[in-house]
Amino acid sequence: MSTSTPRLRSLGFDPATGKEALAVTHPGGLLEALADAHALKAAALLVTVVGAVLEMGKAPDAELAAFVRPLHAALEECVGIMAADRE
Repeated sequence: MSTSTPRLRSLGFDPATGKEALAVTHPGGLLEALADAHALKAAALLVTVVGAVLEMGKAPDAELAAFVRPLHAALEECVGIMAADRE
């Protein structure tokens, strides 16, 4: 997500340790591109999971509610990525 102020962004998780890799990104930088790619993959995965839960039609509301915050965060980040591409 391009902004005038650098911010801490996720680059994914280390498969060996399970720890999240974070970086301060700058507009147009390599780390920003990696963070954007990670955000888009995470959003695509969330869309798939939430879609599967909705198709089941039997999930309790509490189960669906657990996806609301991560889905909102992923979509918000993707909207920022898309908006930055338009600038």
